[in-house]
Amino acid sequence: MTHDDDEEAPGSTVCFAHMLVDGHVVDPQTWKDVSVFRKAERTRLYTERQQVSLEDRKVMAAAISTRLTEILGDVTGRTIAVYWPIRGELNLHPWMVDASERGAQICLPVVVEKNEPVEFHRWSPDSAMAKGIWNIPVPADLGPVVPDVVIVPLVGVDEEGYRLGNGGGYYDRTLARLPDDLMIIGVGQPFARMKTIFPMPWDIPMKKVVLGDGSVLELR
Repeated sequence: MTHDDDEEAPGSTVCFAHMLVDGHVVDPQTWKDVSVFRKAERTRLYTERQQVSLEDRKVMAAAISTRLTEILGDVTGRTIAVYWPIRGELNLHPWMVDASERGAQICLPVVVEKNEPVEFHRWSPDSAMAKGIWNIPVPADLGPVVPDVVIVPLVGVDEEGYRLGNGGGYYDRTLARLPDDLMIIGVGQPFARMKTIFPMPWDIPMKKVVLGDGSVLELR
């Protein structure tokens, strides 16, 4: 969803020998080491994405779509945040259309200010689209909503459900401010699995992960 920024600690300010990040005290050297690791893993996984053919991407997206339909069941009246794909993310647009036709309210993330939580705005198959920050398409007619399901694209995911994203920190900032009972579903390619991302205090774990081979990881 978001532009690939350098890995940053959300809202960080230096406080003596530590950084204070959204109320969390973090050792700067530890964060530097984790950032270097994550940047290298992100580069590796982006390279793997580039090697996947368009046809294989469609097959992966279809497998994920089938699982999402099974997991969510009757979506009538539910507000589901999806995403507009960038950087080789799997395209769930056909599933978005289908879910909308089955009664769901689909919404998309909109960056309204850099380094701040995103908003989610209503989308339908006939919505006009405009260029948002970093030219990512967003609904032209903005209508903010609060989702009860968020489908999150991931670059990598570890054994505890922590997500490696594009590096901007937008989803973590946003999810931390949404209700605790929110269903968070990460989606990505089958090769996204990692041992660990070395989660930091602000990282938000997924509750389920669906990968392009159809596998479903039940996490929390």
